[in-house]
Amino acid sequence: METQELILQKPTQTLSSLGIHTTKQVFCNLTPAELVEHALQNGEGTLTDVGALMADTGEFTGRSPKDRFVVLDEQTKDSVWWGDINIPFEEEKFDLLLDKMLNFLKDKNLYTRQAFAGVDARYRLNLTVVNTLAWHNLFCNNMFLRPTAEELQNFSSDFTIICAPEFEADPAVDGTRQKNFAIINFSKRMLLIGGTAYAGEMKKGIFSILNYILPHEHRVLSMHCSANMGKDGDTAVFFGLSGTGKTTLSADPKRALIGDDEHAWTEDSIFNFEGGCYAKVIDLSREKEPQIWDAIKFGAIVENTRFFPGSRTVDYSNKEVTENTRTSYPIDHISNALIPSEAGIPKNIFFLTADAFGVIPPISKLNKSQAMYHFISGYTAKVAGTEVGITEPKTTFSACFGAAFLPLHPTQYAALFGEKMEKHQVNVWLINTGWTGGPYGVGNRMKLAYTRAMITAALEGALDNVGYRTHSVFGVGIPETCPNVPDEVLSPRATWADKEAYDKKARELGAAFIQNFEKYKEFASEDILAGAPNL
Repeated sequence: METQELILQKPTQTLSSLGIHTTKQVFCNLTPAELVEHALQNGEGTLTDVGALMADTGEFTGRSPKDRFVVLDEQTKDSVWWGDINIPFEEEKFDLLLDKMLNFLKDKNLYTRQAFAGVDARYRLNLTVVNTLAWHNLFCNNMFLRPTAEELQNFSSDFTIICAPEFEADPAVDGTRQKNFAIINFSKRMLLIGGTAYAGEMKKGIFSILNYILPHEHRVLSMHCSANMGKDGDTAVFFGLSGTGKTTLSADPKRALIGDDEHAWTEDSIFNFEGGCYAKVIDLSREKEPQIWDAIKFGAIVENTRFFPGSRTVDYSNKEVTENTRTSYPIDHISNALIPSEAGIPKNIFFLTADAFGVIPPISKLNKSQAMYHFISGYTAKVAGTEVGITEPKTTFSACFGAAFLPLHPTQYAALFGEKMEKHQVNVWLINTGWTGGPYGVGNRMKLAYTRAMITAALEGALDNVGYRTHSVFGVGIPETCPNVPDEVLSPRATWADKEAYDKKARELGAAFIQNFEKYKEFASEDILAGAPNL
């Protein structure tokens, strides 16, 4: 078909070689301006007053973890961490579902794109993306890395994404849980997405794929984290679950942003998987997040937001559709972004937690065993108002600060983390951005200015030669002094009026860590287990 030979701009692979055919038009590697035009013509979105495209994701306003599957076959049966996160899917069912999807695409206009995932050419994935929606293709242009015209000439695809939100599965026939699905097939090198228009499924699907390939095949550590670089070339990495301050604390105007979400740690570098950022925008303001605010312009997308009445100005406080409102933009929309997004081995790594129990010190230093243990634990706490039904602080653990995207057992990532930390003598710090002086409802949230001062002190080496005391339960090292932070703030026990109540709460939290770790215990080394709390 003539259109199909045109679409890929004469690379080594055509769509037809992937089994994809259509009687309609195929648009390949359109520019952002062209994709915005198509999206507007197709009724897929509206322009905001700053030129960003506003689009809705429909019924699904977030990922659907229970509907994400991995094909169980010879390659994956003994390597994937099967369970609630990696749900097995039959090979035969995948083949039948793929045939149905390909048949569905035969009378659809298609938007295709060649892209990279991974800045480092030694480890990157070459992607072919096939979308039925123009705005989804713009999302992929923003989020993945954009090949040059020269790189497109000999482009050969490693993995194919087919995303067709309008195609719905029949659970009774197709083996899915419901009509929506995201299925990874490592042997066929494909990611199928249907029944959902939430664009983040494409981004996180590729992240999950890299989380399998890099550690399993190359012993490269993939990480759910943000990263930045100082003017002297020192790299810092920030891990943390939602609400812990990962985006805020890594967005430092004095340091260059390497990336905000997905990175790998090789023998000689840290590199970003992505070519853009996918940031939450609920209650966004220029005062709180100036970099994100300024990045939302032509070429950017805002998802599930709403306008102030009678205007094209986005009301970022509006939760009418969802609290998970987001923006997608190329990383060069950030003024201090490091391009290409690659830097040297990290000197400092920060685990961020918002401890609502007021137990974890605001800054503490971890030894290798503690670092691996806390890495696997991935602790934070949710407080009232963050989720429906939460009325008091609730412990939350997510392995490696990103359990939902880990195809391998968490201990495999932790062991690799420990090896690299020890080899390169990296400092690992635990930072509590949560409560001090008592638990949520009694104490107060740690001042952002203090947290920034502590991170700055760690980055500048100001904590290298101070005295440290050992936490009675968690065994971590608490600095006795820190520039621009009152000494009494550094010891969480000292901030509590009732010292016995603190000790009791600390033991309770330590016990929660140990209970959570039971599911990893049989796979964990003695080195990792040595980092557990001491009760």
